[in-house]
Amino acid sequence: MLSCKTLLSRRTKIIRKNKKKKSKSNKRSNSFSTKQNPISEIYQQEEEIEEEEEEDGDDVEEGFNLKASAPSQSHGVQPLGNLYLSPGSVNSRNTGLGNLQTLTDELVLEVLGFLGGAHLGFLASVSKSFYVFANHEPLWRNLVLDNLKGRLLYNGSWKSTYIAARYPSFDVSNICVSGLRVRDFYSDYLFQSWLCANLEMKPEWLQRDNIIRRRGISVEEFISDFEEPNKPVLLEGCMDNWVALEKWDRDYLVQVCGDVQFSVGPVEMKLGEYFRYADQAREERPLYLFDPKFGEKVAILGSEYEVPVYFREDLFSVLGSERPDYRWIIIGPAGSGSSFHIDPNSTSAWNAVIKGSKKWVLFPPDVVPPGVHPSPDGAEVACPVSIIEWFMNFYGATKTWKRKPIECICKAGEVIFVPQGWWHLVINLEESVAITQNYVSRRNLLNVLDFLKRPNASTLVSGTRDRVNLYDKFKSAIEASFPGTIDHLTQKAEEKKAQQKKPSFWDSVTDSKAGAFKFSF
Repeated sequence: MLSCKTLLSRRTKIIRKNKKKKSKSNKRSNSFSTKQNPISEIYQQEEEIEEEEEEDGDDVEEGFNLKASAPSQSHGVQPLGNLYLSPGSVNSRNTGLGNLQTLTDELVLEVLGFLGGAHLGFLASVSKSFYVFANHEPLWRNLVLDNLKGRLLYNGSWKSTYIAARYPSFDVSNICVSGLRVRDFYSDYLFQSWLCANLEMKPEWLQRDNIIRRRGISVEEFISDFEEPNKPVLLEGCMDNWVALEKWDRDYLVQVCGDVQFSVGPVEMKLGEYFRYADQAREERPLYLFDPKFGEKVAILGSEYEVPVYFREDLFSVLGSERPDYRWIIIGPAGSGSSFHIDPNSTSAWNAVIKGSKKWVLFPPDVVPPGVHPSPDGAEVACPVSIIEWFMNFYGATKTWKRKPIECICKAGEVIFVPQGWWHLVINLEESVAITQNYVSRRNLLNVLDFLKRPNASTLVSGTRDRVNLYDKFKSAIEASFPGTIDHLTQKAEEKKAQQKKPSFWDSVTDSKAGAFKFSF
């Protein structure tokens, strides 16, 4: 929530790029607690770099840059803190809602979410306040994605898209995109939706780059230095021979994909239609093209890249056509991405950027990112509505952590290795095209088997229709294809565990209770 206290003590600047005039708004502040869990020694070699970055970061100007193409807030909604700087003003949000003014903005929108398009249209004519709420774009986005089947042609706004699809004879050009501006309407919730949709990433959010980078290492080095210790790494040069790296621009992809439909959130879209959407959309959570069957749909795409040599042991392949979804083509505009999550089925993953660039933030398995609240069984994760909102409200907290998250910007031609169990967030800094694959090797086979046999595995397993029997099928297939492998890995794990518990020499000769040496003959 936008804090009045923050607003009165220090007004944070919002700078509109390429324009001399600067508008001011307050910075949202959220209270939260973070558990200071120690992060493993993988950060030690970056500590000096991070200390330098932190010193440099002290000089970074507080403020937010609006995108050059950012429109003004559609209906003149202002953050709630501004009300306290306008003596005598009355929040028209409350007067227009009548007895419903006691409800939070979120709850008002939850109620309106049960209405259809026609009823929202009627409600918008009741009062200025209802006009603002009933024209909230996410309401119309949900109507389009949940109710309109078939071809999705984005038309500049979700409301226009809905009307054009439901009432083809209606001329949507008559709809005023900017909408009516309502005076003295104050709402943190509605303002932040617009703000997050139109903010550029702050330079300080992009400064930290503490991931280990490697070029030309052997498979054995990758396994011993990164895969076995479960550490992220950014690999350079391992996709230089990909045809995709040279050919996969917009024109080529649209040409070879033709009328093929790809998964975009809950809907299917042709690639040309998706690019049309991406060019027009200005929203907090842009739709992300994330398709697990692209290789089957367009065979040439699957042939124009190859799995880097480090990830070619893929044990889920023993299941053949019954294996869970494992590879995706990912396309999205700037601002799109994935909020914090752990990759499915306890697999590790690699992500190769073909066009564009991506900002990554990763936390190890024993550290839950600030602002992220997983359920006890891990089946659900509550986190901020958008990625930008997380950066605004929670990223700063990591500055005070002794062990900071692993971060980097992954550019075209680079591959990032994401170990199993690591929390990670990804945001596209520009329009991006990437390939990602999840895989199981001998290094994480036991973790995957343990995950698949959990009591609540049927709710946790993803990417397959047969969630209940996946463990039995996978274990049986591994034992048939690689006899003795599971027993061998289990034995090695037990030996390693015993070695870790084995007391050191000094522990063996020191009586910890008496604080003196003891002698055993």
